[in-house]
Amino acid sequence: MIIVGIDIGGTTTDAVAMRDGTIMSIVSVTAGDSVTAAAGALGRLVEELKMSLSDVNEIAVTGVGSNGLGNKLLGVPVVKVDEFTSIGTGGSFLTGIRRAIVISMGTGTAFVKVDGEEISHWGGTGMGGGTLLGLSKSMINISNIKTLTKKAEEGDLNKVDLTVGEIVGGPINGLPEHVTASNFGNISDEANDADKALALINLVLQSIGVMAVFSARANSIPDVVLTGKLTRIPQAYDIINGVGKLFGANFYIPENADYSTAIGAAIHVYKKGL
Repeated sequence: MIIVGIDIGGTTTDAVAMRDGTIMSIVSVTAGDSVTAAAGALGRLVEELKMSLSDVNEIAVTGVGSNGLGNKLLGVPVVKVDEFTSIGTGGSFLTGIRRAIVISMGTGTAFVKVDGEEISHWGGTGMGGGTLLGLSKSMINISNIKTLTKKAEEGDLNKVDLTVGEIVGGPINGLPEHVTASNFGNISDEANDADKALALINLVLQSIGVMAVFSARANSIPDVVLTGKLTRIPQAYDIINGVGKLFGANFYIPENADYSTAIGAAIHVYKKGL
């Protein structure tokens, strides 16, 4: 059975072709409307895999643009999957973890609780990729994520952030002296664009990481799975794992984390058909 999962976002549409629960191919397209985006993604998958539309059994669609689709797309049956269900299913599938808080870091950030087959929306925040690029454009006139992360490679957080050690002269109450006490709380006149770029990335990812820890603790769950486009940021792993070590939480960024929601939609429909 071949199922295509499509996550229709505001600017990017992700699609995955899966045969019997195994990933065959993944693509991303950019288009102006949901139908055009979904059709384009489906067409690219069919072309890449050298198959025909008749080989696709069902299309599982999710995301903000999914309501724009009807019951069929290019003659293939369409099943609409709740976005939070897709997020939770995708994160659990990609890691094999059955009980976790799954975080989808996109333009904003969603927190989803997974407990076996039970998936529920735990909460969310407006802090995300949109925040990062908006602040970046305003502060250092960079509006491209690749340009921002490249610039940040030369940055020094000590010229921007205030640490615990700088406040109290060393560690306190189990907090190491290098831990951030205040993002942008010690910005120097000498701080350049690279320093600010790294500090912005640090601000957004640390904030999401801390909120993820609080969500996990509230549910007595030690594992947090990170998905979404922000997982592509080169600095993401180190920053997020720094938060995890501080609070004793286990953070995971699985392979194909940035396509997790499309994968989750396809897996959800596949399991329902078994």
